[in-house]
Amino acid sequence: MDKGGASIPDEEWERFLQEAEAGTSGAPEEPSARARIVARQLQQERGRPQGWRTYQPARRQRRTVWYVVGVLVVVGLLVVAADPGRVAGWFGGGGGGKAPLAAESDRPGGPNAADGPAQLPTVDEPFRGAPAERWGNGAEGIHLPEARATGWMSQEQVAQALVRTQDFLTGANLDPGVLRGERPGKAIALINPHQRDVQDYLATAFRAPSRQSDPLLLFSRFTTAKVRLVGNVVKTRGLITYQEGERRALKVTADVTYVYPVVRAAAGSDEVARTIVRREIVMSWDNPEKVVTEPGTFSLVSYKADTTNGGCDNATGYFIPEFRTERAVTGPGSGQRVDPYDRNKSMDAQMREGSDRECRTATRS
Repeated sequence: MDKGGASIPDEEWERFLQEAEAGTSGAPEEPSARARIVARQLQQERGRPQGWRTYQPARRQRRTVWYVVGVLVVVGLLVVAADPGRVAGWFGGGGGGKAPLAAESDRPGGPNAADGPAQLPTVDEPFRGAPAERWGNGAEGIHLPEARATGWMSQEQVAQALVRTQDFLTGANLDPGVLRGERPGKAIALINPHQRDVQDYLATAFRAPSRQSDPLLLFSRFTTAKVRLVGNVVKTRGLITYQEGERRALKVTADVTYVYPVVRAAAGSDEVARTIVRREIVMSWDNPEKVVTEPGTFSLVSYKADTTNGGCDNATGYFIPEFRTERAVTGPGSGQRVDPYDRNKSMDAQMREGSDRECRTATRS
């Protein structure tokens, strides 16, 4: 049997057949076509449950928000983050001198209010007038919980998995090269290479992006031909939680909002726009004795993205924000009004509102 290019010894395959036939609950999971076929045949022929459970395709969902009404526009883009969040000195500026909010350790009771009347962002203060002005810089804005032994993992192993989860979020949403449109190699290396549906999606998404295979579902990318970064700060707010998952895996959920400020790529451009992306990623850090995986990698369970001013119905593989002057030409959008800074609702509740092809109207940027 093929396992990522390597054959499994006959004695192991024979053990699989025996355990699958017997319905052994602890039989390792093998996400291969042969395992699925054999297990299905056993089930059909004997009416017994599958001995091995194949991978369920990771669920993905996205939503776009069109613009901000009133003075502000749902606009923005990327910000360069140099190895975001890991080094305190990496973050400088962008906060307007206001005291940062405490880390989000639980679901908030409502949206963050901006301090004072609405103000337009500037190159010197790209987050001015938005709740994100007091959010954390880079990975500093993502709450990392205390580790405890969970499922098959010891406390030390859980701590390591949480750090690697943060590494993935950093590599996917804050890495300066990735934000400029480069392939997120470091982040991809943390995804289980044996999860075939996800690997197929990744291969297609960067070769031929489309609505079905969109890299923006997992990664934040902008094209430098259209925009350039404002400063070196991406504002973030969110938290990582975990619990025991299937087969005693460590199930980790990351729910984070990222705010990217940009200007047009043309020299001398100073109109700042912001792109706001809320992502929920659920990952499973599996026991290699139960699931075919590689050390230090996770399997994707689901991933959702709710994007404000990244380009309505955009399938280019890059965020394409609009600026106020462009909005004046195209006119106001339509659709349900939403606040991109409201983290009170769960992502499931937020994604259930309206169609995933509907371009909604943001109330602020």
